Amino acid sequence: MAPSAENKLTGLIAATFTPFTSQGEVNLEKIGPYIDYLTEKQGVNGIFVNGTTGESMSLSVAERKLLAEEWCQKAKGKLDQVIVHVGCLSLKEAKELAAHAAEVGADAISAMAPFFFKPRTAAALRSFLQEVASAAPALPFFYYHIPAVTGVNVSVRDVLEGIEELIPSFRGVKFSGLDLMDLGRCISSSPPHWSFLYGVDEQLLAGLVVGADGAVGSTYNYAGCHVNALMSAFKEGHVDGAREIQFKMQELLSYAMKLGFDVGVNKQLMNELSGLSLGPPRLPVTACPSADAQLIAKKYCQIFNDC
Repeated sequence: MAPSAENKLTGLIAATFTPFTSQGEVNLEKIGPYIDYLTEKQGVNGIFVNGTTGESMSLSVAERKLLAEEWCQKAKGKLDQVIVHVGCLSLKEAKELAAHAAEVGADAISAMAPFFFKPRTAAALRSFLQEVASAAPALPFFYYHIPAVTGVNVSVRDVLEGIEELIPSFRGVKFSGLDLMDLGRCISSSPPHWSFLYGVDEQLLAGLVVGADGAVGSTYNYAGCHVNALMSAFKEGHVDGAREIQFKMQELLSYAMKLGFDVGVNKQLMNELSGLSLGPPRLPVTACPSADAQLIAKKYCQIFNDC
């Protein structure tokens, strides 16, 4: 059966943090309450796990498997989509994680480009993605484009050339790049059953105008309810209302960036706003001073009047 545009992935997806104990070990006990918080407090019904926000490259393969299984198990009946990121520097490990994701019930998989030995051409990157996707051929596959982290600046439009012939399960891109022309060229030339999920939270509205189908981001863990309102306003043609919410997100993130906003700061902010106690980040990412996280949390409350 040919893939249908009616079943394409849309909406808001939270890129989840990985819960750790105070000793830096994976803390699976937090995942159930975390999912409840996302669905009940933020109105988020999809998650992207073991990605950048989840510190995937600081996790072992065994830890990533434990987390994928727990997220999938606890999400049953509560979340519509669990996308497991399986990208690795090692192709063999990426394929191992892809096969495992299929075994534990993931709804889709995704992979970023390897970033030590980098693919220099679109063809090389397509071949890498083809190998990863082949380990879980029944799962929808999404390319995760995040050039600021990987340093792989190959045009996504070039990567997509003929990709569905190589990867029949290909269903779109998590586009975490600033090049909206590249995004627009991808969307304008792609089949309707592909999804383009924008991943730059501070300019989501621009991505939606270009034609993004949804969004994946870290701030949606604690600001998902507001961003859902942004997306609803845009969909209903209320651009001014959507713009007002986007400006508020930009004000918050601009303030946070002055305090060195990174995964560690973001995770501490999540701890402050959600009360989930997800633990510290793992080195080389360092925890931010609690006072800084409290300042950002206070700013969030002031901007959104939501505390």
